[in-house]
Amino acid sequence: MSSSSNSNLCSLPSTTALTPSPPSAPSKSSFTLGGHIARRLVQIGVTDVFSVPGDFNLTLLDHLIAEPSLNLVGCCNELNAGYAADGYARSRGVGACVVTFTVGGLSVINAIAGAYSENLPVVCIVGGPNSNDYGTSRILHHTIGLPDFSQELRCFQTITCHQAVVNNLDDAHEQIDTAISTALKASKPVYISISCNLPGLFHPTFGREPIPFSLPAKLSNKMGLEAAVDAAVEFLNKAVKPHIQKMLSSETAVIAETGDSWFNCQKLKLPKGCGYEFQMQYGSIGWSVGATLGYAQAAPEKRVIACIGDGSFQVTAQDVSTMIRCGQRTIIFLINNGGYTIEVEIHDGPYNVIKNWNYTGLVDAIHNGEGKCWTKKVFFEEELVEAIEAATGEHKDSLCFIEVVVHKDDTSKELLEWGSRVSDANSRPPNPQ
Repeated sequence: MSSSSNSNLCSLPSTTALTPSPPSAPSKSSFTLGGHIARRLVQIGVTDVFSVPGDFNLTLLDHLIAEPSLNLVGCCNELNAGYAADGYARSRGVGACVVTFTVGGLSVINAIAGAYSENLPVVCIVGGPNSNDYGTSRILHHTIGLPDFSQELRCFQTITCHQAVVNNLDDAHEQIDTAISTALKASKPVYISISCNLPGLFHPTFGREPIPFSLPAKLSNKMGLEAAVDAAVEFLNKAVKPHIQKMLSSETAVIAETGDSWFNCQKLKLPKGCGYEFQMQYGSIGWSVGATLGYAQAAPEKRVIACIGDGSFQVTAQDVSTMIRCGQRTIIFLINNGGYTIEVEIHDGPYNVIKNWNYTGLVDAIHNGEGKCWTKKVFFEEELVEAIEAATGEHKDSLCFIEVVVHKDDTSKELLEWGSRVSDANSRPPNPQ
């Protein structure tokens, strides 16, 4: 890969419109399998693809980079790439990630399962074995040591609505187009495996345009939306400590993972609704950092606010570096309460305590003076107010990371009630036979 290509890996799309963009007119020299995939992604509205390189997908990544309308965002690990595609799909309506065979596919699988539970169309593309290796007894690296290459496929069959294994050119066009259109129609993730020796090969079918089809627009219930806004405004007007509310506007999106960070959002007075987008996720653990990366990449006109628990952050912290590298202006509130507090309220035990990190120090180390990043650790309400003013004022063009240190037992009434209900449900005795 050339250095000039590297410099564009995280550039924001030239347009902020959330509608499909036409790819550049294909020339005969671009009628390759890799070029075909790139054009199809752009045609459905994907202009950013989240990836982790591996030796089975490198040639495919070359062809994705070669598409002028497509931007490749390199992530620190496959799980975050999947979470980023999830967050991207929430904003753009569809997302995509590219990983390598088995060692990458099995790493991304929890994120794809979460997207499945949330009805998000995510195109998960895996660089697969050389087409000549299928049906042989070869043992390949990055696998579980068996000559059968179907383990990854079988795993994805339960968490995607369609699967395509492309190991020959004759039906590649049909397989890819069917998978992508199925993702859009079903609003679920799909799995596409591409043999590593095929992306650079030509085939006349790759010059064909897709068969057109239309999808009905997804419209919110206007009366319900207005009622929600009215209720949220009333909530705001009654707020005792509306500090974080000052940041919220129609240009803001809020990310919170269901669990402790969601309840902490409530404590920090981040209500659901009222003029800005609020995203939560129910299917995966450690979702917030990766989803924030994807959501902010998809909606650069918005300043994303993320409320993340310390336990969740430890799962996916690495891709704060990708946010900085991409020039994102996200505001991250890291709630440091020393562990998995939501689990404590369900069933306490020593396994709910995690090693405390110097979170602002970690982000400073990741920043390393390269890019725009500002961090602050706060212990008191007055410090939080000052940090918010700085994040929305002098540091408004930077990624802002605010570590909010709270007592481990500082929980909301809603969390206590919810934990008690879950504990009761989990401990029900077996029904008599």
